[in-house]
Amino acid sequence: MIGVVLSILIVPLAAGLACVALPARAAAAVTVASGLASFALVLAVVPAAAHHDLSYLSYLRVDALSAIFLLATGFLYGAVAMYAVGYLKGHHDRRFYAGLNLFAWAMLAAPLMSSLALLWIAVEVTTIISALLVAIEDTDGAAEAAWKYVLIASTGLGLALLGTVFAYYAGSQVLGEHYNLAIGPLIAAGPHLPHIPATLAFLLALLGYGTKVGLFPVHTWLPDAHSEAPTPVSALLSGSLLAVSFYAILRFYQFTAAALGSALPRDALLAFGMASLLLAALYVFGQRDVKRLLAYSSVEHMGILAIGVSFGAPVALAGVMLHVLAHAAAKGNAFMGAGVFTVKFGSKQISALRGGLDLLPWSGPLFLLAVFALAAMPPSGIFRSEFQIVYGGLAAGNYAAAAALIAGVTVAFFGLTASATRMLFTPAQLRARSGISRGEPSAWMVVPVIAGVAVLFILGLHPPAELNGLIHRAVTELGAA
Repeated sequence: MIGVVLSILIVPLAAGLACVALPARAAAAVTVASGLASFALVLAVVPAAAHHDLSYLSYLRVDALSAIFLLATGFLYGAVAMYAVGYLKGHHDRRFYAGLNLFAWAMLAAPLMSSLALLWIAVEVTTIISALLVAIEDTDGAAEAAWKYVLIASTGLGLALLGTVFAYYAGSQVLGEHYNLAIGPLIAAGPHLPHIPATLAFLLALLGYGTKVGLFPVHTWLPDAHSEAPTPVSALLSGSLLAVSFYAILRFYQFTAAALGSALPRDALLAFGMASLLLAALYVFGQRDVKRLLAYSSVEHMGILAIGVSFGAPVALAGVMLHVLAHAAAKGNAFMGAGVFTVKFGSKQISALRGGLDLLPWSGPLFLLAVFALAAMPPSGIFRSEFQIVYGGLAAGNYAAAAALIAGVTVAFFGLTASATRMLFTPAQLRARSGISRGEPSAWMVVPVIAGVAVLFILGLHPPAELNGLIHRAVTELGAA
């Protein structure tokens, strides 16, 4: 199994470095092969991670919790690698493919890291690479969004680094000065950790990594970056990067709950999560840019994750784990669908996107399914995960928070579907004169979205037994039996 785990790190890194030197067309082929191979490697790790932890070379660690986030990134990496071939429409850019592979490598590396220090480094690397990808189209808007992203994310990661220092101090009081910030020993030593540094470590990590997650009030970089980045990058930013940053918060949550009890970290997560959900639910109304609309939807769903963890009930935590996977598939599909619209109509403005069901016989219905999934319509995986989260909130006695969650999700539903209705059902005007004909820009942009729909239906109707076992073990690791 060590060969599989090492390959998860080596394959996308080697692909990224190879794309720097290869011709553009070859770089596209290498990227597709790397994405599909990485997803297959992640799938190979799942059965083992569902039963026991895997530790290698003192630096790598895979448990059920990290395996779930690896699954989300691995699937989206494979889907986006295929989609990018059609999105670039033959204008292949080896810089883009190199950056895409290295970005995926950093996001796959983060959950594999055995210590909080290495985890911080991996998340910082994702910031550097993704900022370059946001700015790769070299427009004024892209440059401004990239700088804003770098400044805000770097400030947040500075706070997260300070939280990591406090975590080291807390751990060193129990494990000795040579303690290396390994996650497993820190969680095991939780009941003996000093309370004040453990509290500061969690709060700083929540605010710091929460900047990368897109939690209110440190979410302001997210709509700009998601809107200006190339669509394949937007899909990875939303479906994977935000989740990987949330994974870092969960690692701090584990030892803090062991040290202090779960009340304080849950209350903090509830406050940030509820504010993020309610803000995003309101901001999806009146958006003019389809990618900014989906970016605010991402803020909403990250808020739902935080609220789900705050409920603490095992069924709610299981819903959170399922939501990570379902959101990756649904948001990846939504961004890829939006990319088809922007390529077809030459605009991101919702007012210019009309007649989607008529002009896009495949992507139109698939985009509608993605919006329904994000709005938690059955039988999608997000419906199942949000149902579990709400049920867990009610079971834990958090009636007001569960009611507010339902209200926020309902408001967001109306905002998303209103924009989707205009894009899909409003008749296209002057189609012939504008030169827009019926048909898909590329089959490469359709196939990965179909795969995403299949994943959403599987997660919603009948998740595989191995996945259920993985989720159950992850819930246990988060402190619920």
